[in-house]
Amino acid sequence: MMQTLGKIFLGKGTPIRHVLGKSKMLLGLLEGIPTMLKSEVAMLKMKPQLHYGEDDCPISAPDGFPKDDELHFEIELIEFFKAKVVTEDLEVIKKVVCEGQGWESPREPYEVKAWVSAKTASGKLIMSQKDGEPYFFTFGKSEVPKGLEMGIGTMVREEKAVIYVTSQYLTESPLMPVIEDSEVQFEVELVHFIQVRDVLGDGRLIKRRVRDGKGDFPMDCPLHDSLLHVHYKGTVLGEEKRVFYDTRVDNDGQPLDFCSGEGLVPEGFELCVRLMLPGEVALVTCPPDYAYDKFTRPSNVPEGAHIQWEIELLSFEMPKDWTGMDFKSIMYEAENIRNKGNRLFKEGKYELAKAKYDKVLREFNHVNPQDDDEGKVFSDTRNLLHLNVAACYLKLGECRKSIETCNKVLEANPAHVKGLYRRGMAYMANGDFDEARADFKMMMKVDKSTASDASAALIKLKQKEQEVENKARKQFKGLFDKKPGEIAEVNANEDGDHQVTRESQKDGEVREDASDGTNSEDSHEAVPDVDQRGWFSHFWPTGSRIFSSLGLQRCTIL
Repeated sequence: MMQTLGKIFLGKGTPIRHVLGKSKMLLGLLEGIPTMLKSEVAMLKMKPQLHYGEDDCPISAPDGFPKDDELHFEIELIEFFKAKVVTEDLEVIKKVVCEGQGWESPREPYEVKAWVSAKTASGKLIMSQKDGEPYFFTFGKSEVPKGLEMGIGTMVREEKAVIYVTSQYLTESPLMPVIEDSEVQFEVELVHFIQVRDVLGDGRLIKRRVRDGKGDFPMDCPLHDSLLHVHYKGTVLGEEKRVFYDTRVDNDGQPLDFCSGEGLVPEGFELCVRLMLPGEVALVTCPPDYAYDKFTRPSNVPEGAHIQWEIELLSFEMPKDWTGMDFKSIMYEAENIRNKGNRLFKEGKYELAKAKYDKVLREFNHVNPQDDDEGKVFSDTRNLLHLNVAACYLKLGECRKSIETCNKVLEANPAHVKGLYRRGMAYMANGDFDEARADFKMMMKVDKSTASDASAALIKLKQKEQEVENKARKQFKGLFDKKPGEIAEVNANEDGDHQVTRESQKDGEVREDASDGTNSEDSHEAVPDVDQRGWFSHFWPTGSRIFSSLGLQRCTIL
């Protein structure tokens, strides 16, 4: 928010700077100064209630001061301008001299180039930069005084400003020594800054923008799942001259084409590309667990090595907008996305699979079937999607969320067999055995054809109950056999609790064969084994290969 800042003389000495509406001022000054012109000298006559005699006056009068008398204030308004209040204590104020370009401002850990000069409040020059190169510093590294950095953090590219910093914020830095002065005025021109992003927040995955792209960040970035076209060059960090893969050389000059959100490229690579603008070039430093741990590591990349990618985002294609599409087309697009989710589920990429199912469910909020037939197809598909999400939650060990998702289906249709089975499995994995038994028995009651599946689940449930009971007996064996005053020894396995947890999670998982035992037509079908010939031979498909690798074939779902 911009505030009006005025510089006035109240008698002789150093001018006083006030921010109207923010600074503590006498009520009479607050009302009188806005009526003055630049360079005007005026006499303000104030009754007691408008100066120190005011109730709750923000400024204390010295002892013996005639605060109950009428006072005359001679004021010279030297200058006034719109100001940016950087700190709430008004110790750092910014005056914009020339507006800049864009809206993005530097922040930690951006790299900044700026012309900087400084002088005292009395006008004495401290330092000046007019020749050579602009001052270069990394935001957040204490390479400039704290108040100056805070002020620059409110600027945009090519902006010129004066930043007023009091002694409280004049910290030591390589730019200049600590000044023994109450205030320093910095004249700053923000030449350029490089966007540097700590993507994971722990300093391991760093994206550094080398060349600006086209558009506004982040509105024009491929944040949503899209078809991306990129060139990239990969090296081992610290060995930048030894390139292990370059699309312009090793891919016949063709870019890499891949769909985001499908686990086709290393996670660190995709996370950074999603934050790029078309035409942007970025340098990415990636740790091994986000680079190749889930892929076949290239033979010329040492185990545990950090990777550096130089990536250029050429362009991207957003997914189709369902607005205006007929029902049949919408369901076709929904099926394509579900099929991708099914493939990811079979590959064990449950978070990515869940994201696909969730995407369709969000889009379904805006779909309105026009007749009963469309309504049934829509309702059945939505139920299956919810159950797929529940299966993902169960695989991820989030049993309670799996149960809550199943309830979305069962609240509308309490006799939904697949919903009962999936919720029963989640209850069992969560240790809620009575609830699980009730769901499995309800299955048999509403659909006799599911008796074999429900019976198998009940047998498994009984086994789980027995395992838990035996574990408890073993753990507390002898605890109540001792005489008063004796200490019982518990001969339990030291990691017994962990073993129970692992067994519960294992038994609670959704079986990939026979769709959790229901043998229903909406199961996750098997997909071809992943090609493990090499990291880039599979995960950097080009041209027509991309579509075969996306698993776009028709298949039914869980």
